Amino acid sequence: MTAVATERRSRVLAALDHVRDPELDEPITTLGFVASCHVSAAGDVAVRLRLPTYFCAANFAFLMVADAYDVIAALPEVRNVDVVLDDHFAGAQINAGVAARAGFVASFDGEAADELDELRRTFVTKAMLAGTDQVCRPLLASGTSPADLAGLTLGDVPPSAELDRLLRRRSELGLPTDAAAPLLVDPGDGTAISGPGAPKYLGMARLTRTGIEANTGICRGMLRHRYAETGAGEEEQR
Repeated sequence: MTAVATERRSRVLAALDHVRDPELDEPITTLGFVASCHVSAAGDVAVRLRLPTYFCAANFAFLMVADAYDVIAALPEVRNVDVVLDDHFAGAQINAGVAARAGFVASFDGEAADELDELRRTFVTKAMLAGTDQVCRPLLASGTSPADLAGLTLGDVPPSAELDRLLRRRSELGLPTDAAAPLLVDPGDGTAISGPGAPKYLGMARLTRTGIEANTGICRGMLRHRYAETGAGEEEQR
């Protein structure tokens, strides 16, 4: 591989770091979903994706393949993009639909009724709630009460990677991210959560986080088991 191709491959993988499994809210790169990535000196990119099971939900899979295509195609040095999902029951439909830049409904003609914008928002909402729990847990552990948390603003929270992640998810939902914005907000309309409502809200956020983390652990284990015999994974990608 030439130096130019190597550098371009690094940029492609960096772009793929921004593609998330919608349910797990983790990059497909760190999850091991990128089986291979090949980039020519001319800017032709071929990426192969794989998922933990043959029957992973088609709508989730479509989002990841389409998002991978979009972030790669947006790179100025890329000439052609080929993103292929392997070993999936709906792979042929997903791969053809994404290559044609068709939406989910057109790709699954007669089977899908709606595009995936609402599904994507649902999962970003869950990620935002999980992120709120990640930010609030250290504050609760230090003795801050749920009612007191309801009175805090984003500017009151110490800087952290968890806070940065929460701000990104809030931004995706169109929720306030300025320093004066309340820390605890309704994910639907951004209204502040009151002190009496804080315990229930924080409980929901905690359950959402633990559910996502449990699913992430299961998916990682299933992927390792499914592809253990090949030895493929992040070592091949990087």
